[in-house]
Amino acid sequence: MTDAVQDTRRPPGTPCWSSLMVHALGTAEAFYGELFGWEYEPGPAPFGPYVRALLDGREVAGIGEMPPDRDLPVAWTTYFATDDVDAAAEAVRSCGGTVAVGPLDAGGAGRLAICSDPLGAVLGIWQADGSAGTQLPGPHGTPVWAELVTQDTSTVGKFYAHVFGHVAEHGTAPEGLAGGADFDYLTLRLEGRPVAAVHGVGRSLPHDRGPHWMTYFAVDDADAAAAQVRRLGGTVVQPPREGLTGRVATVTDPEGACLALVERTPR
Repeated sequence: MTDAVQDTRRPPGTPCWSSLMVHALGTAEAFYGELFGWEYEPGPAPFGPYVRALLDGREVAGIGEMPPDRDLPVAWTTYFATDDVDAAAEAVRSCGGTVAVGPLDAGGAGRLAICSDPLGAVLGIWQADGSAGTQLPGPHGTPVWAELVTQDTSTVGKFYAHVFGHVAEHGTAPEGLAGGADFDYLTLRLEGRPVAAVHGVGRSLPHDRGPHWMTYFAVDDADAAAAQVRRLGGTVVQPPREGLTGRVATVTDPEGACLALVERTPR
């Protein structure tokens, strides 16, 4: 592991990367390139067609193409940092989750596993080597928050606490990104710092999506970004609405992957 990776490696349990698997890689590159200003470079070869998205030359996310014979749901996957992916995968199994892929090496960039929690939400686990994950958090087009949308928080809150060491706290979302006191909502903390959240929506969970991790991407203007999503062939699921520190919209890309756009108000 290089000194640069050592310096930027996320604390274990922190969301560190967002990755999307699609059916048409070129179409996804064009959509997110226009929406977020991303440029691309080839990613690890062992996983087939895969690119890393860049802003100002720094990695922010990844997009891969499914094999033609695979018809899996198109969705963004949140990866959590770990110092030992094999031990974390074993913890997933022992806490009622499932390990679907790995642990395996990612072409010198690191080591990973793809899992699901006890209610079926897919997540990734990442042990950094050559790549620590997202390198430029904050500006337009970068992932800034991760939230699990699921039936209820009680079971999965304990799962994430055991696997990643999160301390679950009932209450509102930090910085008003989503949720509120009237929701079944957990903020997941590490050393007192909010790193992710679990939002229980009961029977309101979309039948075509199931429990899933939602990636929030920063945008300069939520209304303009939502309008651009429509122009680029995506769908606005929830129009921009006011949060405590900015406006938030929920959208899907042309293949149906769901994401949130959050307008971060300067402090």
